[in-house]
Amino acid sequence: MRLTGLSLILSVLGAAAAAQDIDAGAALYADHCAVCHGADAAGDGPLAPALALQPVDLTALTASNGGVFPAERIVRRIDGRDPLVSHGSPMPVYGPYFDGPEIAMKLPSGQPLIAPEAVVHLMAWIESIQD
Repeated sequence: MRLTGLSLILSVLGAAAAAQDIDAGAALYADHCAVCHGADAAGDGPLAPALALQPVDLTALTASNGGVFPAERIVRRIDGRDPLVSHGSPMPVYGPYFDGPEIAMKLPSGQPLIAPEAVVHLMAWIESIQD
């Protein structure tokens, strides 16, 4: 059977939704983000005082965005497409670590976004901790 362009996109998006791994995201967070954002993601990690811009409370992103989880903004911050230069280099400091196989994810708007798989996992975990 031949897949049309639309059915191919839909199959990729369906696979990406299943590919989000919250446990993997939690592990990535603990290893690479908690030092600035804190163990409970409230923005109070041990390195926070040394940063020019204080880390945000990651548990309040949906609340501070009118009740909508800002998935695209978060992915773009993490993967470096929307760099945040608060500590002398684009966030995350580990930049290339998050490079790797890319997958498509479906944004709340319904639009697809291609991002490194590790970033998608991390974003899924951040979404799971919203208050």
